[in-house]
Amino acid sequence: VFMSFQLPEEIPGISVTNFLKYAKNKATGKPVKLFEFKEELAKYMEELNMNPKNMERSLNVGFSGGEKKKNEILQMLVLNPKLAILDETDSGLDVDAIRTVSKGIQMFKNENNAVLIITHNTKILASLKVDFVHILVNGKIVKTGTQELAKEIEEKGIDIVRVTLHV
Repeated sequence: VFMSFQLPEEIPGISVTNFLKYAKNKATGKPVKLFEFKEELAKYMEELNMNPKNMERSLNVGFSGGEKKKNEILQMLVLNPKLAILDETDSGLDVDAIRTVSKGIQMFKNENNAVLIITHNTKILASLKVDFVHILVNGKIVKTGTQELAKEIEEKGIDIVRVTLHV
């Protein structure tokens, strides 16, 4: 299970490369071949429009909000979990960063894994092919639908759900 956070932690003194190398070793139980690993990181970072110099920076230290979110998507791609829970991964991102994060999610998603995205904003869902949309109110699922439900909320606002449910 992989979990991203609304406000990713900064870890001074541990580079992105070392953090991911250690995490991948622990996740797979196999030694990480450094040359292949750095190539994998470089490939993903290019896809996510990340500065390659970030590989040697301390984890999230001095990163912008968008860089932190992209870094979490990088972690998800490298660690390749069965389930990724993304808690407001779109929070505070501009339009371009949302596209990049969405691209990373699409790169990750396949028939062998699952992604749960928790968001207050439907914009990120517009660029993803989601299977289900669930609306929670007071910790309970009050409505479930398809991508169309997200589009309806984007067009008409969340009040459409309240009216339908008589909340």
